[in-house]
Amino acid sequence: MTPSQLARPQQPAPPDRRAHSVVLTAMEEEARPFLERLPALDGAAPLALNSDAWAVSLALPPVIPGSADGQGPGAPRELILIRTGIGLVAAASALAAALAQVAPRMIISAGTAGGLARDVEVGDVCASTTLAFTDADATAFGYARGQIPGQPPAFGSATGLREAIELHGPAALAAATPASSSARIHAGQMLSGNSFVTAANVADTREAFPEAVSTDMESAALAQVAAAAGIPFASVRGISDLCGPEAGQDFHIGADKAAARSAAVVIAALAALG
Repeated sequence: MTPSQLARPQQPAPPDRRAHSVVLTAMEEEARPFLERLPALDGAAPLALNSDAWAVSLALPPVIPGSADGQGPGAPRELILIRTGIGLVAAASALAAALAQVAPRMIISAGTAGGLARDVEVGDVCASTTLAFTDADATAFGYARGQIPGQPPAFGSATGLREAIELHGPAALAAATPASSSARIHAGQMLSGNSFVTAANVADTREAFPEAVSTDMESAALAQVAAAAGIPFASVRGISDLCGPEAGQDFHIGADKAAARSAAVVIAALAALG
């Protein structure tokens, strides 16, 4: 029997449990702003996840007037917050385990990232338009840099999420922390890999990905899982460090401050979406 004769397995039926959204962070510091801003959703069943990942169900705030939501104002909407652990495999496996138990309407990667574009400053927030793997290189076989064979050159972000971030994110970011009034949101390609981008390799990364605004260690893997499941996805990360800062640039703020800015933008965008 040849591979072409093998029957493609049927996709499993989606789980009966529904949720408004799943938000994933790698670290405790990145999850904490969501726990501080949103109340727990009473009566929600816990998810069984791999390794030391954990999940908690939170209640989104009331629907913003004028937004499209069939449940109506005041109806509880479940946001499942997952702390995955750091890295591509930890993130992907936690999300895959969650999607076997719940069917969310959208998925967001939140937390912190390193700033890559020259106009990105610490304390800014980056939102994905596309996502690719920093250290994937099968160009010798005709693939694009950042593309895993068998996968698209990059994973796209959902238009509705991008529009909600653009519309509701700036005001939320300005009010997120006492020092965030001048912070900006940068929409662009976001990269993920198993290695940190530092001053030693930032030139190659910028050359290979001239449109990239940031880099982290989870978002592209989460985008791949979300794409396979057919669920809208975006990444929204606060910039805590710069990859190869220019002379005179601040190059670091605390992860807690960057994570608080990411969380504020995410919550504002999700609150506006049904």
